[in-house]
Amino acid sequence: MALREVLKIEEREIISRELSRHKSARYIGQMLGRHHSTISREINRNGGAMAYRAVEAQRRCEENLARPKERKLEALPRLHDAVNDGLREKWSPKQISKRLREDHPDDEDMRVSHETIACHEAPDSRVEVGDLHRRVVAATR
Repeated sequence: MALREVLKIEEREIISRELSRHKSARYIGQMLGRHHSTISREINRNGGAMAYRAVEAQRRCEENLARPKERKLEALPRLHDAVNDGLREKWSPKQISKRLREDHPDDEDMRVSHETIACHEAPDSRVEVGDLHRRVVAATR
């Protein structure tokens, strides 16, 4: 799968201008040579057709692309502690992830994927996937 090219500020300005003229995402996509779903996602992720602003959308994009990003389990101590509590109980990463969703249904900060939990358990990036699975299984027994 090819990497998708990030929208440029010039494209975002065109999106903003055409939205003010009440043009559709499909029309704007044709103008820019982009798929209409790319344009639609861009508009929705940045406040919708009535609130879309090119400069603000560009700022958010640059913020989201910034590296390195703080890891979720490092940034949120409550989540980190809840995951570690589950691991101490010998729960699997999937069980912990599911339990967090059940215990905190309205709190997006208390959600984490089982993959993130598994990486938290084995942060060494050189670990093979099969070896990671063996480590997690061994830790939950």
